[in-house]
Amino acid sequence: MGNLHEPLNDMQNCGLPAALEVMGERWSFMILRAGFNGLHHFEEFLSTLGIARNILSNRLARLVEHGIMKRQALAEDRRKIEYRLTEKGLDLLPAMLALRQWGEKYGCGIPSNPVLCDERDAQPIALIGIHAHDGRRLDYWELEWRDAADVGKPAVNHEDHAIKPQLNVLR
Repeated sequence: MGNLHEPLNDMQNCGLPAALEVMGERWSFMILRAGFNGLHHFEEFLSTLGIARNILSNRLARLVEHGIMKRQALAEDRRKIEYRLTEKGLDLLPAMLALRQWGEKYGCGIPSNPVLCDERDAQPIALIGIHAHDGRRLDYWELEWRDAADVGKPAVNHEDHAIKPQLNVLR
């Protein structure tokens, strides 16, 4: 991946530690998964997930605090509360699907059922992957870190490209 590496000790300017701070534990992902599957009420989450009441309350509050879910009273009965995914929460779907696909491949080893499909043609969604700006699927060996000032400029160091085919054997 070239000579430039991201500064691994810089936790302030990297999105991964920030994301893990909010989502980095199992129950947050399970609640998010339930939200994607249409659950909206505390008691639904509680009975469906089998989570302890105090943990569910804590995780829902955290997801609301971080803007991933919103808490709103129902118009017809202000005592009843719904939890809905926000745009920020919906933007986590590709990450959730990538983790699910990885788990199917390396965790349980079997595809999930039901299968998530494209509504238009009823075909399963493609594997989540890394894509170039023009839509080409990229492999790890085709990636490199660049300083922001060098984005879009042609590659200068051809030596790195010469060793990449040798590294592909290690896959």
